[in-house]
Amino acid sequence: MSAGLSRGVLLALFGTLVLTPDAMLMRLSGMEGFQMTGWRGLFMGTMMVLAWAALSRDRAGDVARLCRGPGMLIVAAQVLNSMLFCLGIASAPAAMVLMGVAAVPVFSAVLSRVVTGEATSALTWAAIAAVMTGIGIAVLGSGHGDVALNWAAATGAVFGLGVAFVLALNFVTVRASPDLPILLAIGVGAWIAGGIGWSLTGVDAMFEGRVWAMAITGGVVLPVSFFMLSLAARHTLAANVSLLMLLETVLGPLWVWIGAGERPTVAMLIGGAVVVGSLAVYLSILRRRAALIVPR
Repeated sequence: MSAGLSRGVLLALFGTLVLTPDAMLMRLSGMEGFQMTGWRGLFMGTMMVLAWAALSRDRAGDVARLCRGPGMLIVAAQVLNSMLFCLGIASAPAAMVLMGVAAVPVFSAVLSRVVTGEATSALTWAAIAAVMTGIGIAVLGSGHGDVALNWAAATGAVFGLGVAFVLALNFVTVRASPDLPILLAIGVGAWIAGGIGWSLTGVDAMFEGRVWAMAITGGVVLPVSFFMLSLAARHTLAANVSLLMLLETVLGPLWVWIGAGERPTVAMLIGGAVVVGSLAVYLSILRRRAALIVPR
């Protein structure tokens, strides 16, 4: 039990760290929302399905399981996740979108209770409260005086909240259905989102901007991170996975600042420090509790 908890936390941490440059690469691409959706879906879907084909020991069974309710739910969640995140990044400050995504642990805790009957511990709720306080400091202290900027920030937060809900749904569903073929489900969902992006953008317009940035994020960053995060949900509570994902809320805007010059405000940096500090304390307590129940 403790080994599973530790494995799940480590997988979630690695997946989140790999994911953090994603928004920066999207900014560097210079693409529109559905254009990014098209390329990310094509690259990510291809990598995930190829990995599934190489690793699966029961392809026919995997396809059958994918066609059931939980499998279709994962596919739909991936389609919505890809589209909402791309549209948010294209239309709003990256930091605001990531702030909205920070609501994943709240949705995960509620959905876990409803779907799997797993209660969220007081420690996890305390950690959620602490990190959401940090997010609140970052958002409320941003000081956008321009109405257009405020509207863009609000739009980004709404898109981010949508992403948070479907990500939480993904994690909870994976935990409730351990036999789901994760690679295949996410790959098919990415392909569908990509197809929508290509059809709405048009082939000629798809090649405007920096395709190499989409190749990196869609071919490497997203497949590795999403597989690790979904796999982590099989070894620890969905709320724990989503809580670790809050690191992207802090590190993602810093990557965008370094790579694309979109500078976060002082309030965002302070709020980020609260998030990182809260996560550090939470993980330290988790490790201590796991060590106490290891047979000696």
